[in-house]
Amino acid sequence: MFALVALVGCHTGQKTATDSAANPSYKVYKLRGKVVSINSATNEVTLNHEAIPGFMDAMTMPYKLKDPGILGELHPGDVITADVLVSQDADANVLLDHIVVVAQAKPDYRPTVFYHVPAPGDAVPDFKLRNQDGRSIHLGQFRGKQLLITFIYTRCPLPNFCPLVTHNFAVIDKQLAAIPALYSKTHLLCVSFDPSHDTPERLRAYGSSYMGSDAKNAFAHWDFAVPQAPELTEMAKFFDLGITNEADSTITHTLSTTLIGRDGKVVRFYPGNEWTTDQVMADVKQAATGA
Repeated sequence: MFALVALVGCHTGQKTATDSAANPSYKVYKLRGKVVSINSATNEVTLNHEAIPGFMDAMTMPYKLKDPGILGELHPGDVITADVLVSQDADANVLLDHIVVVAQAKPDYRPTVFYHVPAPGDAVPDFKLRNQDGRSIHLGQFRGKQLLITFIYTRCPLPNFCPLVTHNFAVIDKQLAAIPALYSKTHLLCVSFDPSHDTPERLRAYGSSYMGSDAKNAFAHWDFAVPQAPELTEMAKFFDLGITNEADSTITHTLSTTLIGRDGKVVRFYPGNEWTTDQVMADVKQAATGA
């Protein structure tokens, strides 16, 4: 399986459908269906899809894609899953996002990049990074603890993307601190995908603004780190993180958050920005009990 990642967020140019995931007026539904036809003139893919719970019955109909660049990667006969973004405004706009091809109609076709969607039980590679103190760290050093990892960049201009995720991590960090037995068995990690700009000094300043402290031990439970470019490419593939560096120096990207267990394997993957701190805390507590 590979993901055709529809990139969203953190691009401050003309407002288009790519801003929709940051807009609370869109409601998200899950879709699974087969591609019937492609219409590049209208940026539409016609799907024969299963019932979409809470939205519509099974039917065949056209959908516009949030990222037009994905259209050329789809083929009649492909089976896909996707998010259906339904506008709650008067325009009732409907778009497809986060498209994943789960069965290919053209087995000889190979995408430029293969994305891995983290699934429970997947072993996480021992990726290497440099943290806010300029110290080398690697994911393997957190074995024995639950590791909650997400991806951000400090220049992100959209409040419902990197700032929201980092804020949620700050809430989780405080909630874990109130449970000493759980706090000692967990760690948080925000990984920047902007190695050109996010120096250790910048990451420390960014992290401190969310922690409310720059004390020596402020980052003992929560690291902010950045990998070198080659390592970042592999991390993006493994964690289903789409990244595009724009001409105006902003970065268009997806969101990716993963809970890794004490054994270094994926417990749960949280795409997008719909997950809540209560949801993550419940998963952390459940994983701690071994249930």
